[in-house]
Amino acid sequence: MTNRLLPTLTGAAMLAATLVGATAFAAEKLPVRFTLDWKIQGVHAPFYLAQQRGYFADNGLDVTIDQGEGSAATVSRVLSGTYDAGFGDMNAIIQTAAKTPDTAPVMVYQIYNQPPFAVLTKADSPIQSVADFPGHTFGGPAGSAATKLFPAMLDASDINADSVHITNVAPQLQEQLLNRGDVDASLVFNVTSYMNLVSQGKDPDADYRWFAYGDNGLNIYSNGVMVSQAMIADHPGAVEGLVTAINHAMQAIIADPQAGIDAVKAREAFIDASAERKRLDFAMTRLIVSDESRAIGIGDVDKQRLSKSIDTIVDLYDLERTPSADQVFTDRFLPPRDQRLP
Repeated sequence: MTNRLLPTLTGAAMLAATLVGATAFAAEKLPVRFTLDWKIQGVHAPFYLAQQRGYFADNGLDVTIDQGEGSAATVSRVLSGTYDAGFGDMNAIIQTAAKTPDTAPVMVYQIYNQPPFAVLTKADSPIQSVADFPGHTFGGPAGSAATKLFPAMLDASDINADSVHITNVAPQLQEQLLNRGDVDASLVFNVTSYMNLVSQGKDPDADYRWFAYGDNGLNIYSNGVMVSQAMIADHPGAVEGLVTAINHAMQAIIADPQAGIDAVKAREAFIDASAERKRLDFAMTRLIVSDESRAIGIGDVDKQRLSKSIDTIVDLYDLERTPSADQVFTDRFLPPRDQRLP
């Protein structure tokens, strides 16, 4: 009897060991280091909601999210290997891919369908049009994409870059320095600066003028989720999981924006939830949801528009080579279109 039961018990033990091992394996998550473009704001809700609701974990990922130093700086952080992925600027990817195509990060989920870059001036400023820019001082953070792309906007508007002065300013002081008269205009992300002004008791529409880069020769894409080429090569399933989780959160926020703000508030208790809700709503209506994203879905790009954007950046920055659209963006990891429609 004992001899007949021994194999059965051994088999049961082996099965139990296998199940324990499988459970331990399933519990293991791939660590992913993710950098934001800036300090925590309402526009970062998809990342924090994906983390809070376990969408990352459901896709086998253990994602650590850190604040950023500028949307262009995201490219440098990912390029260096310090971060695996991040939320940053498509145009900085283009510039990097023109120089180091084998190592430049790749955009895998385009979020800002419309460019958020703008020149901000006070309504009583002598700067009433782009033609009035020469001779004035513009403030902008050195790492900001708005600052880096400003010379390209000037060139597209036939203004000599040497005719204006750009001074480096701390990002949290942009509106204050403009209001004090320390600078004549600020180079801003409209979604950030607009809500900063609201929180300061200003009327962003009545008290200020906005000169959008997109209205002045730069019909370009902006921020989205980028990953390193190493992550694509070594962990393609993780890239797909990252995109799937963020898109899941994006759709949840479209259905219930306040859920996204609550997730951000849970991570950063000191934010003004009301202002950040307005910021998120502003981004949704002005940057994320557009005629194009309604047609092709959030996360994707129009390849023809992207190719023209690449040509614009290459020409304006006098880059030595022109990267292809496939070198800076891939739709390989996107969920189906019907799962991405706003």
